[in-house]
Amino acid sequence: MLHILNEQPSILHHYIAEIRDQEVQKDRMRFRRNLERIGEVAAFEISKKLEYEVKEVTTPLGVAQIPLLKEQPIVATILRAGLPLHQGVLNYFDKADNAFVTAYRRHHKDGSFDIRLDYLSSPSLNNRILILTDPMLATGASMVMTYKAMLQHGKPKHTHIVCAIASMEGIEYVKSHLPSDVTIWAGAVDEELTAQAYIVPGLGDAGDLAFGEKQ
Repeated sequence: MLHILNEQPSILHHYIAEIRDQEVQKDRMRFRRNLERIGEVAAFEISKKLEYEVKEVTTPLGVAQIPLLKEQPIVATILRAGLPLHQGVLNYFDKADNAFVTAYRRHHKDGSFDIRLDYLSSPSLNNRILILTDPMLATGASMVMTYKAMLQHGKPKHTHIVCAIASMEGIEYVKSHLPSDVTIWAGAVDEELTAQAYIVPGLGDAGDLAFGEKQ
């Protein structure tokens, strides 16, 4: 299932506009904060799909019946670019367990690249809700590889993938390679993917923009 968060006008458009804007991108703190805000918007929307149970909350004047989450999700991200988006989701699911994965492109002299996963830390995923974040869903290959690697820690009962910007090609790849119990939440979807697997118009390298260029 796919949810495109900017299909209807909302304040989300401002956050997406700023992470795309090459002038605003010069402010790293603002870039990170806008990714965090997009994560917060996605977390709120995901929260509507989770299970709740009514519990009593005692106030100074009485007792209120309030639906509360039956269980906390596991919030996971792909390092390093996913950290601000991860934090936005965690701001809303502040009691969640966390998981972290390193996945990156290893480029070759001929211009091709492969995906490397070097580190994975996760609690048991068995029968849990997993929220997996990465700001850019380009080819979808790293997301699929990450999800499959995480299965060594158990099978989630449902997975929500959160990205700020996705390519349609990446979405189709994920949908065709992952099970039906995976929902994609994209802030915006772009049609074009270059031969170097960069989303157009996209925004550039989210990790470099958030934390500085790497060697």
